[in-house]
Amino acid sequence: MHIQLLKSKIHRVKITQAELHYVGSITIDEDLMDAAGLIENEKVQIVNINNGERLETYVIKGERGSGQVCLNGPAARKAQVGDIVIIISYCSMEVSEAKTYQPVVVFPDEYNRL
Repeated sequence: MHIQLLKSKIHRVKITQAELHYVGSITIDEDLMDAAGLIENEKVQIVNINNGERLETYVIKGERGSGQVCLNGPAARKAQVGDIVIIISYCSMEVSEAKTYQPVVVFPDEYNRL
């Protein structure tokens, strides 16, 4: 049997941009993606600390070192620039493996840098 558990999260990162008229997704600085073990097109959950909104979308690579975190498409309605969010990824694994698995947690600074 497989269970779902936390794979990684980027804890308390700031939204830098919201682009309503875009195909969809969240654009994340590639440095943050690498640190959290996220890959392009991976499904993530976004939890907005400021307003309590939760949504699921997929990741697009942002410019490395830019600090960019941009909600695109309809998701842009769920946050304002400056809102603090948590970006969460999950994985599926056997219970025996899950008991010893340690998720990756990234704590960026106020400029979304490592």
